[in-house]
Amino acid sequence: MAFQTEYEFTLPKGYVDIDGNLHKKGVMRLATAADEILPLRDPRVQQNPSYLSIILLSRVIKKLGDLRHIDTRVIEGLFTADLSYLQEMYSRVNQLENPNYEITCPHCNENFSMPVDFLGEIEE
Repeated sequence: MAFQTEYEFTLPKGYVDIDGNLHKKGVMRLATAADEILPLRDPRVQQNPSYLSIILLSRVIKKLGDLRHIDTRVIEGLFTADLSYLQEMYSRVNQLENPNYEITCPHCNENFSMPVDFLGEIEE
């Protein structure tokens, strides 16, 4: 099984560019250590720590519709529903491992732990 480093997404609302074109489909890559460390030096993050997610997303989103370049202005222009969607996706794809949930079998009442992958991959 190949190691997945890129994940496709479809924004709930979509980004509307300066010409009025709607961009909904994109690709996010896994974050690197540099993606998380270098933005901490940015004065915008030092003045407002919430800006960190804007810079992080601008670094890891490789594609959004037909846009040639994804930068902080693009991320700033997202609707809040799309920003929230991408922040949650970033957290999911960059977590160390998939969460495990305690499950109770409805037939035998036995408890067990089951990994859940919200991106649709099957763990072996």
